[in-house]
Amino acid sequence: MSRRRDGEGDQALPLIEKPAPKKSTLLTVCPFILGNEFCERLAYYGLATNLVMYICNVMGGDPADAAIQVSVFEGTCYLTPLIGAYLADSRWGRYHTILVFSSIYLVGMVALALTSWLPGLTPAEGEQANGWQLAALIGSLSVIALGTGGIKPNVSAFGADQFNEADPQDRREKESFFNWFYLAINVGSLIACTVIVYIQDQISWTLGFAIPAVVMCMAVLLFVAGRKVYRHVAPTESPMERVVRVVAAA
Repeated sequence: MSRRRDGEGDQALPLIEKPAPKKSTLLTVCPFILGNEFCERLAYYGLATNLVMYICNVMGGDPADAAIQVSVFEGTCYLTPLIGAYLADSRWGRYHTILVFSSIYLVGMVALALTSWLPGLTPAEGEQANGWQLAALIGSLSVIALGTGGIKPNVSAFGADQFNEADPQDRREKESFFNWFYLAINVGSLIACTVIVYIQDQISWTLGFAIPAVVMCMAVLLFVAGRKVYRHVAPTESPMERVVRVVAAA
């Protein structure tokens, strides 16, 4: 009986390599989006929380009129997202819409800080603001209100776009993303309502408006810094367009 030689009959087994672990979307992509949201919320509440006091104490406004003006400003901030949502869904996509409107937002924040610093754009102590001074304030607030319109409806949706629903890891991380997202909103709001308001009341209104402007600049830079790793969803059709067509056809 012949003996089998070494190696005879052995079948070569394929070498199985473990696939490279997938990078975490939450850790590699979302920090840019979360940082943008944190900075934007800090900038917004750093402006809006104490705005009535600014109009009364610096611009010489009546408290009732100041409350109305701030309510109109905040209401406008919740109307302009209709514009931003339409442009993101049907025309520009979410990335470009957020970038363009964040830049508009930054211009408004810088303009507001300048109105509190440049001579002649605030009244003398104990006097009421004249027409030009009010126009400068309202103009800067209007630009800010327009800027919020491209951010509010799109940042959270853009964050959700980064996750692939077919991937189990992405599905898990997507749930965590929204927890971190709302944490960023609340922490930014907390800092604005405490630190920024203290600076405005106790140190300087100009500094208290300049810091949110700088923070908004950081929001834009953070968002742009992640441009090479973002996942983009092409614009299709806004639900508003479908509603308009249905109403028009009715």
